[in-house]
Amino acid sequence: MADIINLLPDNIANQIAAGEVIQRPASAVKELLENAVDAGATEIQLIIKDAGKELVQVIDNGGGMSETDARMCFERHATSKIQSIEDLFQIRTMGFRGEALASIAAVSQVELKSRKKGVDLGTYIEIDNSRVNKQEPCQTAEGTNIAMKNLFFNVPARRNFLKSNTAEMRHIVDEFIRVAMAFPQLQFSLVSNNQQLFYLEKGSLKQRIVAILGQHYNSRLVNVKESTDYMNVYGFVGKPETAKKTRGDQFFFVNNRFIKSPYLHHAVMSAFADIIPADSFPLYVLFIDVNPEHVDINVHPTKQEIKFDDEKVMYAFIQATVKHALAQFSVTPTLDFDLDPNIQSLDAVSKPFTAQQKEDSTQSPLYKSFTQANQAHMIDKSSSSSNLRHWKDLYEKTPAAPEEKYTVSAYSEEEPETRPAVTYESQPHATASVIDERWQDTPTDQKVPVQVHQQYILSQIKSGFILIDQHAAHERILYERYMRALQETPIATQQSLFPQSLQLLPADAVMITEMLPELQSLGYELEPFGNNTFVVRGTPADLQGGNDQATIEGLLEQFKHFSELKLNRREQLIRSMARNNAIPAGKVLSSREMQNIIDELFACSMPNVAPGGKFTFISFKLTDLARMFERDRG
Repeated sequence: MADIINLLPDNIANQIAAGEVIQRPASAVKELLENAVDAGATEIQLIIKDAGKELVQVIDNGGGMSETDARMCFERHATSKIQSIEDLFQIRTMGFRGEALASIAAVSQVELKSRKKGVDLGTYIEIDNSRVNKQEPCQTAEGTNIAMKNLFFNVPARRNFLKSNTAEMRHIVDEFIRVAMAFPQLQFSLVSNNQQLFYLEKGSLKQRIVAILGQHYNSRLVNVKESTDYMNVYGFVGKPETAKKTRGDQFFFVNNRFIKSPYLHHAVMSAFADIIPADSFPLYVLFIDVNPEHVDINVHPTKQEIKFDDEKVMYAFIQATVKHALAQFSVTPTLDFDLDPNIQSLDAVSKPFTAQQKEDSTQSPLYKSFTQANQAHMIDKSSSSSNLRHWKDLYEKTPAAPEEKYTVSAYSEEEPETRPAVTYESQPHATASVIDERWQDTPTDQKVPVQVHQQYILSQIKSGFILIDQHAAHERILYERYMRALQETPIATQQSLFPQSLQLLPADAVMITEMLPELQSLGYELEPFGNNTFVVRGTPADLQGGNDQATIEGLLEQFKHFSELKLNRREQLIRSMARNNAIPAGKVLSSREMQNIIDELFACSMPNVAPGGKFTFISFKLTDLARMFERDRG
């Protein structure tokens, strides 16, 4: 029988491996930037075209490569970072597997120019689908210039899987920021479609944070620094007023490598507990220096998920370090008692304390119990016996007043003039059926809905009643309203008397720039103001005025959530706005507001479900209720 197991050709093996390492243009950006850092570069330039689909180019002034190294770097598992198995436990470089360049060459067209310092000529290599098409000497600057073109040209399914340019560019900016934040002593720049987005000079960590996230953070950062024999933690956290509704200002670095750790994130969140809202996220840029022997970074191909040998120690130390920093800089809240002005008018304050009053007060048992030794727990029998004699009377039942009348109502205290009241005489055997009969006698136009736990709306129908989720119902109403606005008549804009400036993260600024036409149709008027800043000149007329920064941040957070689904940008935006602006659970509604929600919900084309598929209401029939209570209605 013939053998059936064959060794895969290198180009096929590389293409399979590339599926894990290079998932999108941002993956290639990360690998190329980290290679430039490992090469000892002090100036690194990133050039992007068409969100990385057409071109990802990294130019550095590092050590460069010889002719042999330039060719060998594209082979699988070829690396200069490790030589033996022991080196795996002492990794300080960003890369070490030797898979990145081989994976990039397997799914794109690569051009490499590299020259070592002190050498007259460099090396030019052209690779297409893992095959070397050209290798020759060339004139080039010291360092390495590598260009990745036409990503996934030979894997159409993977290229079609890529998201919009806005989403892909946001991921690229995220990766660029993470590398640039980890190495503030290096100069970085980012150019996209011939437009410079970042130019970051060498400087301190605080200068790098301010340059990336915005000048308004300059006076709102708290220094964090603690050292032990096991680990060192340093960096900055933002003051409570910098907390946002959106994620993105959170950075953890272990040995200068960016990581994602929900466990350590929870440690920082617990340190900020009670000083920021529960749905907000604090700013932090924290670096952890720990012996590589205590860390396993070879967990995931992206090397952003790592394992510690003792996570509980890490958690406790980071939580204590952040708490100490907040307390040291007086950021933690203090008790602030405001004096009630009415106290000043009391007799005890405004009138003098006479000698007779002083003598009377010093003779009281209470005064003696606090001023004389060993008297704090003594009970004066002579004064207390008369007061305690009838203590059993406190537990005797008070006879009910006969023929007392009560008013029964399940309605909000708002709008009492429209609230139907049911009055009946108190009787020993009064039951719910008596109340129900009175309810049946109430005119139909007065059967207003009832809010249950400030989350659901109870409304009577002919066959029983329905229970409406106020948030889901309002989300459906807003969704269809916004859909009509984009397709038919735009929503009117309420101009702001005092326009607000909106400072966004660089990745969020890229995302919202491409959404401006749709936002304008939905009633928002935003104007770019440079440096990731926008001016909010108007908001939807049907939206309650308030904190525009928090509103748009919430919109962006919802948009990021829906971007994980396979929805077009317009659908993502409409769903995001509907969910963000819908009436939240816990909001008290008047009878008129509840009735408006009911009327508008059943005027929708699909009233029974919210855009995400959640039910908006549940109906209960009288026959079902009777069966539940085991009533015999025959």
